[in-house]
Amino acid sequence: MARRHDRPSTEPYATEPYEAGPYASGAYAGGPYAGQSVRPAIELRGVRRTYGRGGETVHALRGIDLALGHGSFTAVMGPSGSGKSTFLQCAAGLDKPDQGEIRLGDEDITRLSENRLTKLRRSRIGFIFQSFNLLPSLTVEQNVLLPQRLAGERQDRARARELLAQVGLGEHAKRRPGQLSGGQQQRVAIARALITSPDVVFADEPTGALDTTTAHEVLGLLRRAVDDLGATVVMVTHDPVAASFADRVLFLAGGAIVDELHHPEPQAVADRMVRLTARPVRVAA
Repeated sequence: MARRHDRPSTEPYATEPYEAGPYASGAYAGGPYAGQSVRPAIELRGVRRTYGRGGETVHALRGIDLALGHGSFTAVMGPSGSGKSTFLQCAAGLDKPDQGEIRLGDEDITRLSENRLTKLRRSRIGFIFQSFNLLPSLTVEQNVLLPQRLAGERQDRARARELLAQVGLGEHAKRRPGQLSGGQQQRVAIARALITSPDVVFADEPTGALDTTTAHEVLGLLRRAVDDLGATVVMVTHDPVAASFADRVLFLAGGAIVDELHHPEPQAVADRMVRLTARPVRVAA
């Protein structure tokens, strides 16, 4: 599956530590927000998460510091047990860290009650899952509108139809998910994630259940959501080709960000993953 190149790679792959990355200041390096120094879409400050006690303690996240600008597409990769899932769950407000802050725009979501956090997730965070998570009893359009319905907002059917048209499903609004292919269902999930114009869209292995051609199409839609709609996407993936659609790839190992690539190419991503897997990186506690 060849990568769709919307722009040439004009700078070498980054080899410096994460702290030197272009989003550390909250300024976005490309796309519709280029040149603007704005508050990051999402920021993690000293985020730590542990499970268990004593000798069985697992340090899932070890002091993550990260700021992602508006209109950016970031892929997160790492070996099994590196902390990818915990990172996504904490950043998306599905789990609370033991230490640190997670700021969505101006709001520290780690300080919110569960009720306020639930409301925030419904309106300001979009989710795309490997298994689609569509409700079979609802139509395609109703599935797209579900976040607005759950948030108690006015259901914007015009926007739902517009998003469905943008993902190539304008004529399928009245169908049920069971009448669609896997790729079409993931397109519905993308439209659903974008319906509330969220601050950030989190995608957890969004192409893991798709064939190569369909995966390429879905990744192209995510890329266009960033480039054309100004969406901010954070995608956890194990696939170097999927990661190559992002502006930047962050590599996790032992619960810490240990490396990154900008304008990634599939082979460069694969090489980094081989090095991480073959020679585990030591990180401070």
